[in-house]
This record gives sequence, C-alpha cells and structure tokens, in this order.
Amino acid sequence: MPDLGNLREGQQPLECHVALISADRQLSHDWVHALNNTAAQHENPFGLKFSAVLPSAAERLLHKDGKLQALIVDAGVEAAGLSAAEELADRLHLVRAQLNVFLVALGCDISVSLRQRFDELFDRREGNFNHMFRLVQAFIARRASTPFADTLRDYVFSARDAWHTPGHSGGDSLRNSPWVGDFYRFMGEHVFNTDLSVSVQVLDSLLEPHSVIQASQDLAAQTFGARQTFFLTNGTSTANKVVIQQILGGGGKIIVDQACHKSVHHAIVMNRCQPVYLKCTLHPDFGIYGPVRREDIERALEANRDAKLLVLTSCTYDGLRYDLRPIIERAHALGVKVLVDEAWYAHGYFHPLLRPTALECGADYVTQSTHKTLSAFSQASMIHVQDPDFDEFRFRENLNMHASTSPQYAMIASLDVARKQAAMEGYGRLERSLKMVEILRRAVDQTGVFRALTREDLIPAPLASDGIRLDPTKVTIDISASGYTGKEMQIRLFDQYGIQVEKTTYNTVSVLVTLGSTESKLLRLVHAFKQLAQYPRRRMHPASPRRLPEFTRLLCLPADAYFADTEELPLMDDGVQAEKHLVGRVSADEIVPYPPGIPVLVPGQEISAQIIQYLQQLLQGQNATEIHGLIFRSDEPMLRVMRELSQRPSAGTPPATEPSGIAPRTAGGDERGPVNHKKAV
Repeated sequence: MPDLGNLREGQQPLECHVALISADRQLSHDWVHALNNTAAQHENPFGLKFSAVLPSAAERLLHKDGKLQALIVDAGVEAAGLSAAEELADRLHLVRAQLNVFLVALGCDISVSLRQRFDELFDRREGNFNHMFRLVQAFIARRASTPFADTLRDYVFSARDAWHTPGHSGGDSLRNSPWVGDFYRFMGEHVFNTDLSVSVQVLDSLLEPHSVIQASQDLAAQTFGARQTFFLTNGTSTANKVVIQQILGGGGKIIVDQACHKSVHHAIVMNRCQPVYLKCTLHPDFGIYGPVRREDIERALEANRDAKLLVLTSCTYDGLRYDLRPIIERAHALGVKVLVDEAWYAHGYFHPLLRPTALECGADYVTQSTHKTLSAFSQASMIHVQDPDFDEFRFRENLNMHASTSPQYAMIASLDVARKQAAMEGYGRLERSLKMVEILRRAVDQTGVFRALTREDLIPAPLASDGIRLDPTKVTIDISASGYTGKEMQIRLFDQYGIQVEKTTYNTVSVLVTLGSTESKLLRLVHAFKQLAQYPRRRMHPASPRRLPEFTRLLCLPADAYFADTEELPLMDDGVQAEKHLVGRVSADEIVPYPPGIPVLVPGQEISAQIIQYLQQLLQGQNATEIHGLIFRSDEPMLRVMRELSQRPSAGTPPATEPSGIAPRTAGGDERGPVNHKKAV
C-alpha cells in the first residue's frame, strides 16, 4: 500500500476509477452507491471511486479516462450473457490490457476458460460490499506493488552497518573526503547507500532469484503479456546475446536483418553461427535504414529450412515496425523460432494505437530496453519469453555467462518502478505524449522550412504493401530547406537553445517524445524551430546525401574472419589508394557508425568501394561520426582484414573445413561463390 501519510507539498493524492459495466440500471445504481459508501468508510489509499457505464459506452470510457484501473463486467441473468461478457472483456483488453477485470454472474455455471479471463468473480446476489471493495483494492494493490524497490528502500532505512562490498560502504569513503566529497554531494546519499551487493540476502539474487526479484519479474511478465520475464542490468545488447546463445549456442543457421543492432552480429561471432543476412531497405532521400521486405523474409525462410532462429528489429531506431503476425506465423510453420528486438518499443503495449506488440503477434523471445522509452535507468532491460519449448535451466546458465555477478541494485529497482508506472498510468502518460506529438508535428510543418516526416515519407517504395507502421513518438524532421546538415543543426540546437536531440542523418534530426516529455520542453523545442526557420542558411551547393552502402556478400563464417590471420590497412590514405588496397578484401571486424549502431561491415563481408567512400565521408569534417570497430594507429584509421591466402605463412595447420554454402577467397582472388548469395539477398 502507498504511504499517503507523508504526501509532499504539491503532490496529488491517488485517484483510481473503477467502472461497473452493466445494462441493468437498478443493479448499477445500487452497487455503485454501496461501493462508494464503503470506500468512504474504509481505508482507501488508492482513492477508489466507482461509477457505472452501459456496455455500449465502455470502450469510449477506456479511451477517455486515464485514471481507470479496474472494470466490473456484469453478465446479466441470461445464459448468453456470459459469452457476451467474455467478448466484451476481450474487446476492452485490446484497448487497455493492464486493467483488472472482474465478472459479475448469476450462479456457478462458469467454465474454466471463462474463469481464466477474469481476475475474480462476484455473484449478482452479492451483499457484502466490504469484501468486494477489499478484493478490488487488493488486485490493484498487487499491480501497483514494487516488491524489490520496496525491500531495497526498507533495507536502506534500516541503517545496517556495512562490512561487505562495495568498497565505498554506503558512501562513507567519500562523504567527508576533501578530495571527492563534492562528488558524493553531487550524486546524493541514496545513490551510494542503495549500491549494495549479493551479500545482502534479503535483496535476493538477480542470477538465481527466489523472492523479491522473482516477484518483480512475475509482475513484469503479467504487465507486458509474457509467460516469463527476466531483468538485465547489462542492456539489451546482453539480452540479444543471451537469447541467441539459448537457441544457437555452438552454431547453426540464423536468418537476420542486416541492419540489426551490433549485439546480434557479436552473438553470431561468439556462437559461430552461420548467418543468412536479409537485405534491409535503404531510404535514398534521408539516409535511413528501413525494415526488410516481407517477401525477402519469407523467401529466406523457405530457402533455409534448417535455420533455427529469425531475428527482426521492430520498431527501428526511426520508428518503423513490421506487421509481425504473418511473418511469425510463417516462421513457426517452418519450425523457426523468432526473436524480436523491441529495444525501442518497450512502451508499445500500453496504448491501443501502438499495438499489437511482438509478444501479441506470437514472438518466442522479445528483448526490450526498458530505459529507452520507459522510466528505468540506463542499461536496465528485460527479456520476455513465450517459447513453448523454453528450457529455463539452460536459459539461466546462458544468462549467467553474460550477466555480472555484481548487478546494480538501483537499476533493478528502476525496472520494478518503471513496470509499475507502465501498468498504472502508462495509458494516460502515452495519451499525453501522443497529443504532444500532434502539436510538435503541426508546429514544425507550420514553419515552412522544417517538415515532420510522416509514415509515407519514411517508408521506401519496396515496403509500400507490407503493412509497415510508424511509432509516432519518434519524430524525424526534414531540415533540408534550412541549409544546415543534420550534425550542424544538432550543434545549433544544443549551443543556442539548450536542446539535445536523439540522432541525426545528413538532412534530418530525430527527437523522442517520451513519458518524461513536458509541455515546457515542447514549448522550447517549437520555439527553437520557429526561430531557426527565420534565418535559413544559404548554401552555394546543397549538401549531397550520404548514400547508405548496400550489403555486399559474406565470404566466410563471421567467426572465422574475426579470429583469422589478419592485417591492418589504412582507410583514408588519399582515398584512391585506400580503395585500391581494400576493395574486394574481407573485413575481420564489425564496423559500426554510432548511433544508430547498425553495421556497414560485419566480419566475413566483402568490402566494396561504396562502403569505403561512405566510411571516409563519416570521418571527414569537424563533426566526424563515431565509428566502432576501426583501429587507430597514430590517429590514422585502419581496417582489419583477412590476409589473402598467398600472404599467409606456409607452415601451420591445414585449413578448416568450409561450412556448407560458404567459400573463402582463393589465393588468386577468385571466388568460389558467396555465402548463400541467392538466399541471403
């Protein structure tokens, strides 16, 4: 229960609305009157208020009332009323899946399947409204609970002496230090006294949970619609690696979007997977990677029936998300598991305009960066599981291989709290965010210089019939007419207006509208764009678009390339020389411009002139892009490539057996063929 006796000044008391949905006006009047009287006479920490609504108006109420927390559905006295009540509950679930739903029925003829659809049952002849009130309150209280965060707070306030790790001992090593005491005061007391260790057994173990962490994970599974949920403090990068190791540990074929996050490519190397790379769409005007065509996904599934896993990113960094259900159904029909990286879509389940999510579409595994779009600390992520063949013991072992044995407890608490917020006020917060999106888009378009890109703008022509949707909370703004590049606009917004955007391309800037966006921030952002629109920059020559390079082909297993005998070749040189030496060679590393963390080269991939020119562009000028995977020798960027066979030492072990369909380059530079070239395109 929340402690309402210590409300801070200005803090609003809780108010939870409960709607009785019934066509029986007399029952509605009597029950609502009795329940509100009960609420007034008893402890009511959540501020429960009961009202009645006709079944025909119930869905409208769900859209309108952000404080609604529970529904009581009256099935009436007719036998057909039970199926009608179940159908109504299912429709309402599609609007607000987090609400508690109770059934009012006459008699005991309730099927098992119907019982599973509702949290609790009430008989229409019920006269104990005290008990009914307490039951409704108890279910809301459970959803609003934060088992781990509460235990962490209670432990800190119990003021135990620390004779265990970490070494700062609750901040005592810093507090009175003349050298670092300022850091303690800046960060605050609770940053340090919540930084504890596995020695504190009452806080449970993240890697082997049995009490409060397990209870918090169970609540998360219920909130996000999963069978099981696991917390991670190493980010979704680790989450992706754990899931891929679960399905493909030791090797096997994986079908994967070429533009997936670099963590997936890392997992492919670590587990010696044989990838079939799906060619993503490239938007020619805005420098944006789009999803893979459904036709290409289905073709790859058909051509690679020995594949064990399909990995897709939905939504993308720019907010594009697949129509997942038919893709997942096709994969499952062929015996292929599906992992969907929802790092940018943890909020999707909490508003009807953003659904269905990957879990609702049947994905076996979903990884989410809870910190990206909900209220958790950075690196706090979740893995949601609904694989019918899930091996929990093996999964925990795989998780233990990647996760730290010294997790950050404040991070775990933030997952608990972020889950609670999403469950209790996610809809209302997102409704507010979506209204801000409308205001922002309209204001940007009204400048006449900047333009908020729509779904139709962002979807390349090849995806027009694939049912691709756009997450509206990711707003991409075309700045071409301003005369500034994306990087220049990012700096201008930061230096002159104190605004930090999410990312840029050569002619766009992107902002995220999240649960933490406020009207004041929106006002300042709109003002900045209006001001900048008054003084567009006149360029003698418009900025030429940086054409994203096409994926070439894979010439060996990524793991073989990564661990191969290699040499380093300069990327810049005078440009021409770099191309001469690098074109046709095989990259040994993953080369990733960041953000967004999408590789332009993966280990084993053939290097093209287009890729070299693109990387050279990114490194030129004052605002060079950060690129992971390059090696710098005396400030000179170098690419690590496999040695040609003719350059390798003659002595040594015989070459490894070539995996099926993958042929490395021969000594003379000839090729025996690309990796599953027809299948992978």
